[in-house]
Amino acid sequence: MIKKSLILMALFLPVNFLLAQPAAKITKPKLVVGLVVDQMRWDYLYRYSALYGPNGFKRLIKDGFSCDNTLIPYVPTYTAPGHTCIYTGSIPSINGIVGNDWYDASIQKNMYCTEDSSVSTVGSSSVLGKMSPQNLLVTTVTDELRLSSNFKSKVIGISLKDRGAILPAGHAANAAYWFDDTNGSWITSSYYTDKLPVWVADQNAKRFPEEAMKKDWNTLLPIEKYTQSTGDNKLYEGNIPEETSPTFPHRLSQINKAKFSAFKFTPFASTYTFDMAKEAIKNEKLGAGNFTDMITVSISSTDYMGHTFGPNSIEAEDTYLRLDKDIADFLVYLDNKIGKGKYLLFLTADHGAEHVPGFLKENKLPAGNYSSASLSENLTKRIGNVFGLKNTIVKVQNSQVYINYNEIKNAGKNASDVEEEIIHFLNEQPFIDYAFRSKNISTASIPSPIKQMLINGYNSKRSGQIGYVTKSGYISMGNTGTTHGAWNPYDAHIPLVWFGTDIKPGKTNRETYMTDIAPTISALLNIQMPSGNVGKVIQEVVR
Repeated sequence: MIKKSLILMALFLPVNFLLAQPAAKITKPKLVVGLVVDQMRWDYLYRYSALYGPNGFKRLIKDGFSCDNTLIPYVPTYTAPGHTCIYTGSIPSINGIVGNDWYDASIQKNMYCTEDSSVSTVGSSSVLGKMSPQNLLVTTVTDELRLSSNFKSKVIGISLKDRGAILPAGHAANAAYWFDDTNGSWITSSYYTDKLPVWVADQNAKRFPEEAMKKDWNTLLPIEKYTQSTGDNKLYEGNIPEETSPTFPHRLSQINKAKFSAFKFTPFASTYTFDMAKEAIKNEKLGAGNFTDMITVSISSTDYMGHTFGPNSIEAEDTYLRLDKDIADFLVYLDNKIGKGKYLLFLTADHGAEHVPGFLKENKLPAGNYSSASLSENLTKRIGNVFGLKNTIVKVQNSQVYINYNEIKNAGKNASDVEEEIIHFLNEQPFIDYAFRSKNISTASIPSPIKQMLINGYNSKRSGQIGYVTKSGYISMGNTGTTHGAWNPYDAHIPLVWFGTDIKPGKTNRETYMTDIAPTISALLNIQMPSGNVGKVIQEVVR
């Protein structure tokens, strides 16, 4: 009898024990900060670490959780798709943002990712504010945060680039602000408001860009300490607008007509962006209410600099040393304003970047340049010679060919024959590995990891009809500077560090993806995932 009672107790004890336990408490941060560093290669976290201070990148890594093998799961790896993927957990084939630009056959014109002719600029007289998230086809995690609180949570997006501010902030954002390089001020669009808030106007009145351009850009440290960089004067490095030399010191004070455009290439523009984020947090009282708020901050100057000078330049090393100091300062601001442990911050990038081909060739590594414009011109000639068609090639963009099928049909030609000739021509090019019909990617003879990235990046209404994949190290650029957009790890391997509320220190080398960021935020906030999400929660972060 006693034995039977003990068995019954053993059976029921776990159930009673579980029923007696209090429900697990979810600690929600007061503020979520999405920090995206445009064109930040993953290796920058560690490459310059010997010169980083203790309170910027090193603090994030030491006290946060780093997903060291985070990859972009689609191509092309550009700015607009990257920012969109981060905040939607989605891919271009679903969210519709297939590039920074694409050709829209329905209206027979090129479409910029955030352009919207129905809205007007607020904050200046230029057209740079005629922007909105209308081309984004799904919700963002910022939208879902707003929905989860019946729109009591606040969301604000800030970036020098309109696409870096608008797409992360989503459809339902309270505000998004970006930089007008015609007058050196923060602007927005009538999609959000009819008038700049007083605090934004006050920030503009400080004329930070104008003051910054009165001083020259010299290295933060003695130049001989920049041992992770190549020489300062290289023919394959480009120039800041109005400059004639890619060397330090950069004489910003001598730049006149392109003053505000040139400002975007300097590390001072990063400081300017962080200052704007601080003002937004303070004046909009982000993190001070009963519901979690979110601010998305994209640092764009790193991209302008990177395109011009490349990853091995002294400019790149100096930019990241200064960014390290800006991040340290921003973390202190958040500690004091929101409170340590009361905010959640993640740091990532929208894409990486290839080394400058000139640098690679100088060091006997495979690389080269080609021109998309020349490729389009030569392809048009080929189709003209073979079929007598003059306007079949509408555009070569995003490593894709857009075709005018109406001309083919009206000329009584066979569209399949024309497509085959285009593919044949592309495969003849020494810098192209694969060419294929976009709608038939799944059956193309392409290695499966690359094939899946191509499938994820293809949208039948916005992508080109023929696609191609270039050889490693080859980019569509002139003889100076570099770019991105390819499937290769130099473009697709990005940093991802989580820091703050309930984040336990550590790291994983398990393969994670850019699409996993939004669902992980959703899990941490206990809200719905975005409507086009295909990513998975990173379990190590939410444990």
